[in-house]
Amino acid sequence: MAEKNPFSGASDPDWLAKHSEEIIEPELPIIDPHHHLWVREGNTYLLPELLADLASGHNVTATVFAECHSMYRQDGPEELRSLGETEFVTGIAAMSASGTFGPTRACAVMFGNADLTLGARVKPVLEAHLAASGGRFRGIRFSTAWDEHVRSVAPRPGMLGETHWRQGFACLGELGLSFDAWVYHPQLREVAELAGSFPDTTIILNHVGSPILGGPYAARRDEVFSEWRQGIAEVARHPNVFVKLGALPIRLPGHGGGAREMPPSSEEVAAAWKPYIDVCIDRFGPERSMFESNFPVQKRWCGYQVVWNAFKRLASAASADEKAALFSGAARRAYRMP
Repeated sequence: MAEKNPFSGASDPDWLAKHSEEIIEPELPIIDPHHHLWVREGNTYLLPELLADLASGHNVTATVFAECHSMYRQDGPEELRSLGETEFVTGIAAMSASGTFGPTRACAVMFGNADLTLGARVKPVLEAHLAASGGRFRGIRFSTAWDEHVRSVAPRPGMLGETHWRQGFACLGELGLSFDAWVYHPQLREVAELAGSFPDTTIILNHVGSPILGGPYAARRDEVFSEWRQGIAEVARHPNVFVKLGALPIRLPGHGGGAREMPPSSEEVAAAWKPYIDVCIDRFGPERSMFESNFPVQKRWCGYQVVWNAFKRLASAASADEKAALFSGAARRAYRMP
């Protein structure tokens, strides 16, 4: 399979269809705490595509929509254009809540986007999201992933420490909202410092802290793992931080991410991710760790059936209570779900 644009969600359904698996522990309740819905660069992942993945066999009871700059308003004040995403997701959630499309409550809650560089002026924007969401808006993600050596999401480094940005961040706590943090592993200490400065605001660290495994970092993987592990330990010391487990590239021996005849099995995915997942669960504990699909981005590498089977393999030695936390409980607490 040819490598796709990592931000487009482009995948190859014919390639994915070459491999299927029996569902492990099919009755285990799952809350998927991180998926997108979008039309991006000609790639569509909306409710029908999500429903098809949800129907692949796992017992997904609810999902959390993750902001992705989807369906923004085309006009009006710039700071309010992200309300289009909240309105769009609210409509999808209402459709799902009718029960017409099956038992899973898709987009039961969501986190959106607001520009924290507005400082204190972001508060009425956040209030508008709350009003538009029908009670489903839980917080925001303001992506600050930046590194000089790879493709960055943030426009500049160090945003988590900027005074004006932090004035905006303080508004989240005032409204009881959470913050999803997307950073690269060299920035983990910045997340730890932010968490310590705002101990009453829930922070959810995305994608195990995004260790950079490609580009110029590919040749020094052991060093990256050590740096990442130290950063994770610092973040985990703060009890107001949760971590999402998933969204790692599948780096297999002898496979550089290009063409591969067969999709990976859940055994291969679990083996590739195990060192990172184990460290996170050890540091955060199951009560603050949640498995995530990150679909449709993750769909570039494997299907929904496979990724959740991989998580179940990774949690095979956990107790029933620990599995309940990893697959649904931590997400329920972090996003204040009923």
